[in-house]
Amino acid sequence: MGRVQARIRAPFGEIVIEAESPQEVLETLRAMPVEFMGQMSELISARLTPPTAARLEGIVEPTTQGPIITTRRALTHYEAIGLVLYASEGRGLTAAQVTGLLESSGIKAMVPGRLNEMTKRGLAFKPDPNRPEWRLTTQGEKWVEEEVLAKLRGEK
Repeated sequence: MGRVQARIRAPFGEIVIEAESPQEVLETLRAMPVEFMGQMSELISARLTPPTAARLEGIVEPTTQGPIITTRRALTHYEAIGLVLYASEGRGLTAAQVTGLLESSGIKAMVPGRLNEMTKRGLAFKPDPNRPEWRLTTQGEKWVEEEVLAKLRGEK
């Protein structure tokens, strides 16, 4: 009998498992640690994705206060808030902190209202409803990467 292959499509590419029999393929799959796919995805993403600082160069600058928007291109309030949250790299920021960072960037916005609207759009959330900190959702991060940063770089 010939070799048996199982091809598994993953967000980062394809994994091929090859064995002498279907039973060996199943045994190989059972032997894989549960966290295997997640660890593979993280590892590949870390290697292929440029660091956040490099993606934001000329658009957002890190300061001791937090990320300050330096681009002079026109931004909506949502885009500005999204950039600040994105550049904070997973740290939660309060609406007051976002307001302060935007003001330091020369942008005036009604941040609490915009954050609530961004929540309804699935772009931002409060990890703990009892705390005032906000973060971008995965969809929000993707929106910043694929739409906001692309627009600011002239790719869209």
